[in-house]
Amino acid sequence: MILRGIVSTVALIAAGTVCAQAPAGGAAGGQPLVEGRQYQVLNPAVPQSTPPGVVEVVEVFSYGCPACNQASPFVAKMRSKLPAKAKMVFVPASWNPSEAWPMFQRAYLTAQAMGVGEKMHEQVFDAVWRTGEIPLTDPSTGRLRPKPPTIEDAAKFYAAHAGVKAEDFVATSKSFAIETKVGQADKLVKAYRAESTPTFVVAGKYKVDSHSATDFEGMTKIVLALVDRELAGTGGNKK
Repeated sequence: MILRGIVSTVALIAAGTVCAQAPAGGAAGGQPLVEGRQYQVLNPAVPQSTPPGVVEVVEVFSYGCPACNQASPFVAKMRSKLPAKAKMVFVPASWNPSEAWPMFQRAYLTAQAMGVGEKMHEQVFDAVWRTGEIPLTDPSTGRLRPKPPTIEDAAKFYAAHAGVKAEDFVATSKSFAIETKVGQADKLVKAYRAESTPTFVVAGKYKVDSHSATDFEGMTKIVLALVDRELAGTGGNKK
């Protein structure tokens, strides 16, 4: 099951959705990682956005993706365990317009440009999937609403919780700078060969996705192990 979108949100939630397609076996529990099983190698590698010596950890995601929502606590925990010479970067995907992914992509990039993307990241998932402040689904049923949320809906949320003006948010979202970032994000998602969300990419060359583990905890353990491997291989110091 490749989770490119909601599919049946109710069924996904009832099943305790894991973004996995088959048991991957020993991941990072002391056993060696196996290329082609726990991770894929991207060739060519994708240039990192981090300074030399700092390992980039990318999550390809969407706020409109139920699996990304369920993975969010595990991602936050993983992020807290990253060594000093590793940095988390979020790249929003846009391939599912029926679930407003292009809008969510634009909203995230706008929030980043306005300096509130990082601090509001977890709260946006809550607004989409629990409180309904950004009305993608009906929280009581988990089903898609007839009308997808708009950038104005996202702007109202950021205005209420992040201290930005809604009109400034909307204006920024339509700027040339954000249009450029949207194009860059789409190119990155393609370069990462992301076919499902969440997908993680370590150091621009190791891809971890729904084929890699049986659950989100397993995926994040693989990511951390790959970070350690990359730092050790490049002579980096984890501390």
